[in-house]
Amino acid sequence: MQPPSSATARKNGNRRVTAATVAARAGVSAATVSLVTNGKTAGRVSEENIAKVEQAVRELGYVVDGLGSSLAKGHSNIVILVAPDVSNPFYAKVIAGLREVIGQKYALLLSVTDAGQTPNSEDVRRLLALRPAGLLIDAPSARFLAELQATEPMVLLDTAGISEDLPSVNFDVASGARLLAQHLAGQGHRNVAYLDSSTATETFRLRRAAFCAEAAALGCDVVAETQTTIDVGAAALTFAQAWPQWSAAGVTAIVCATDTQAYGVLQEARVVGLPVPQSLAVTGFDDLPYSQTSSPGLTTVHLPAMEMGRLAGKALLQVIGGENVVATPVVLEATLVVRGSTVATI
Repeated sequence: MQPPSSATARKNGNRRVTAATVAARAGVSAATVSLVTNGKTAGRVSEENIAKVEQAVRELGYVVDGLGSSLAKGHSNIVILVAPDVSNPFYAKVIAGLREVIGQKYALLLSVTDAGQTPNSEDVRRLLALRPAGLLIDAPSARFLAELQATEPMVLLDTAGISEDLPSVNFDVASGARLLAQHLAGQGHRNVAYLDSSTATETFRLRRAAFCAEAAALGCDVVAETQTTIDVGAAALTFAQAWPQWSAAGVTAIVCATDTQAYGVLQEARVVGLPVPQSLAVTGFDDLPYSQTSSPGLTTVHLPAMEMGRLAGKALLQVIGGENVVATPVVLEATLVVRGSTVATI
């Protein structure tokens, strides 16, 4: 009599499907099941038995239990990405770059926070019980890193203003913010509003400070500042509430800390009949895919997110492999992309 299927086992409250269950269904040894499920069959398992095991695995819904392997190796096949506001669409490209490099060898686990919140070291430490092979920490604070006290192989991403003796991949966000200020000043704007992210990370502080300093040097005043979560609706609502006051202050351009927030401003500007860029110029930061096709196209700072993911993934694989990776930060260039939200002829 064959063992019950996994669905039947769950329904009847039986124990989970194990390698022994698969072996009994396939009529082979548990050792053969292990060889097949771990891809070590060459010269050791016949094609017939491979087919039997694979069929039994499909029928039973068997999933390899990596705990024993993790205990033997000292770590699992999991890499954890810790990032603030990981729901921010910007991270899609970072994750794509990471998976391109590490996806064949490691599973990527995301540490998720609530909107506008930075990661909590206590929450991340609980994930360390999974014995990850490595950690990728995006936009950390010095305090977070000190509290985390992780000993796992680690690479930092977007560590603006943070000095750590760890491999890191960064964006030159300050340069990008200065390019935005130069562009708007060159277009004749003198009174500007700044819509920041409420996520209290150093990268947002640095881009705002760099923009304000460059704008002041060019005779362009930041006459209003506010912040929202990285959300289209939240940005639209904040702009709608603030615009009467900003308009009275002579604001002719709005700089948004992210493209996502800029989409909300563009959306609300259409609702109130405010032509962009004729009456109001709008800029973002990130250069998300939709920024090219939004109406109008969004002027923004391009950050090579996918390349950041690739380089961070490669660095982490080197650290996991025991290589001596230089801790000198890798800095990726930020570039200005000018579109119709600031220049009417584009």
